[in-house]
Amino acid sequence: MSRGCSTRPILVLGGTGQVGFELVRAVQGIGPVVAPTRQALDLADPRAAHAWVVQQNPLAVLNAAAYTAVDRAESDRETAMLVNATLPGALAQACEQIGALFVHYSTDYVFDGSKPDVYTESDEPAPLNAYGESKLAGERAIAETAAAHAIFRTSWVYGNRGSNFMNTMLRLAGERDRFRIVGDQVGAPTWSRTIAELTAHVLSRTIVGSEIDRAFWNRHSGTFHMCAAGDVSWAGFADAIFSHVRPSAKPVIDVIESIDYPTPAKRPLNSRMSTEKLRATFGLHVPNWSDALAWCVQDRIGFARQQG
Repeated sequence: MSRGCSTRPILVLGGTGQVGFELVRAVQGIGPVVAPTRQALDLADPRAAHAWVVQQNPLAVLNAAAYTAVDRAESDRETAMLVNATLPGALAQACEQIGALFVHYSTDYVFDGSKPDVYTESDEPAPLNAYGESKLAGERAIAETAAAHAIFRTSWVYGNRGSNFMNTMLRLAGERDRFRIVGDQVGAPTWSRTIAELTAHVLSRTIVGSEIDRAFWNRHSGTFHMCAAGDVSWAGFADAIFSHVRPSAKPVIDVIESIDYPTPAKRPLNSRMSTEKLRATFGLHVPNWSDALAWCVQDRIGFARQQG
């Protein structure tokens, strides 16, 4: 339930990415949205980003900017730490200074995947790779500030924009009719629009006019798991994608184990996360991954028809 439209802007950083693009659309009814271009704001300069945020005096900062090249991060740790840790810390400090809400997106890769059950927010992180280490460092940098904040850990993000597993599968399906895909990594594929809509719901419930509900955030600032309900393997996810998009010409999927598909960065086998805290705190319903995939595909088909 919205409690007023803000006159202070909502800043969306990384607004051209798959999550940021959806955020810009989802939060427009809450207040004026400012999504700076890379030319307007250099996110590789945390000090400049801090100063720019203070000058804008927003109601909230939604940080969807991130270094997400998981394998490349193994040989580019400095850049990954700059974007995923130093920058979020600087942005949170700016939000603390001006009394704005800071929303940041993290990852299931902060866990090592060794737990047999779903991960909760109280489980101790133990990242397996440089990307996960940089995202965990960002979480801790934010938590060290006194800013009102929400850190949303999500997983296996996909959508109709940008580089992601779904778009890669559909592109390659035009070139081959057989795939080798790992079946021992399990998690919750999460549509970028789901993340944006859940975030908008959180904002609408915790904004009063042009101010954030400080009493609420004094109690509830912290980390929340924000991902789709249910779980599936990468091989199962690929099969579901092809069932929706190419039902009469599905490629053959050979299910393999992670050991048969070595990558520079090691991935957790178990990426399942509980969203109970998120749902209880904000009164949210989280859609099942298979339902969200069907909606995403329908959105893709509808857009193609409009263009054609």
